[in-house]
Amino acid sequence: MAYTGGMASELMSFDEVQNYLGQVADGLPEDLFRELNGGVVLLPDIAPSPDGEGLFTLGRYHCDPRGLGRYITVYYGSFVQVFRDSSPQRQRRELDRLLRHELTHHIESLAGVRDLEEKDRRFLEEYKAKRPRRRET
Repeated sequence: MAYTGGMASELMSFDEVQNYLGQVADGLPEDLFRELNGGVVLLPDIAPSPDGEGLFTLGRYHCDPRGLGRYITVYYGSFVQVFRDSSPQRQRRELDRLLRHELTHHIESLAGVRDLEEKDRRFLEEYKAKRPRRRET
């Protein structure tokens, strides 16, 4: 999931984000986490999106059957870049949305479906198409 950035305000701390993600996860049906053996991991990293200039990856679903298994990473540094100007209520709303988005990737992966992946790809294509191109000198 990728977004553009903002400026600073009442930002949730790393620990607050971690606790809130745990609360959101605890409020969701247990079946959504089936085979998500690596759980949800909050990293301090900023993850610029490789797909779009000015975009940040907020979270990523990983499916590595031969290695670490299935897990979700959330990038706190990217969250700071994008939502540092947002109210605490919006920050919580976006974290909830982010976790549900990545869990949807997980559920679709279990079902052999890639609809959300395709929707994400179209979003990036549309974003790039609307963005002014740099002139080469």
